[in-house]
Amino acid sequence: MAVETKSIKTMGKLVSVLDCFSTSERALTVGDIAARTGLPRSTAHRSINALKEVGFLDQDRRRDSYRLGLKLFQLGTTVLHSMDIQSEARPFVEALSTLTGENVHLCVFDGERMVFVESADGGATGSQNATITMELTHCHNTSVGKATLAFQPESVIDRLTSNDLAVYTEHSISDPVVLREELAKIRSQGFAFDLQEHQLNVCCVAAPIRNASGNVFAAVSVSGPLARMSEENLRSYAPFVVSHADAISRRLGYVPKSAD
Repeated sequence: MAVETKSIKTMGKLVSVLDCFSTSERALTVGDIAARTGLPRSTAHRSINALKEVGFLDQDRRRDSYRLGLKLFQLGTTVLHSMDIQSEARPFVEALSTLTGENVHLCVFDGERMVFVESADGGATGSQNATITMELTHCHNTSVGKATLAFQPESVIDRLTSNDLAVYTEHSISDPVVLREELAKIRSQGFAFDLQEHQLNVCCVAAPIRNASGNVFAAVSVSGPLARMSEENLRSYAPFVVSHADAISRRLGYVPKSAD
């Protein structure tokens, strides 16, 4: 039992080192990691070496700093390909695209950004609405991101709103207070809008997807050009997006709580 407890503690230290990295802090020194984890410098250094040995960290010797290793990307790709959501959601993604005549995107939350894993083209949306599968986007300026972020623990919301919010267009949300107000609204209504916040002339509506435990980890959206996707039209599409998102959640094992 003592050996098992020690192994769990060691694993916890290794994970805490990996958690130090983000898209805004991609390279860290031993000192940086020790400060962020609260580990003694010698312990942090041993943990870093262990992670480097298995390919989870790479060292930049010129700067005496470390970055996340390619092995993590390979494992992440394997996880995405093995996830039930891609196979279970595909019929609903296609059905929603046929129903609305617009593009539909399915995305998962990687702890910091949204990853596009599935899409269906639903009409002549043109190049203004092109999205590359597996593209990474911030959570605060896309409908899928906000629909997912709204239902995360407060600690996650704090972390993702503590840094400067990237601005892509004049409509992007850059104020954390405004973002939090919108997240509260999304929790209340059950869907989120993107009103040209990520790309000019593109508007979207998205709804959250839950896993078997009831945790929101993904979202599905309908998107199209502003000419067809006014806020009024987005609102008319919202019930369809929500119902298809709920159907995907149920296929993944989520059982909604019965109303009292």
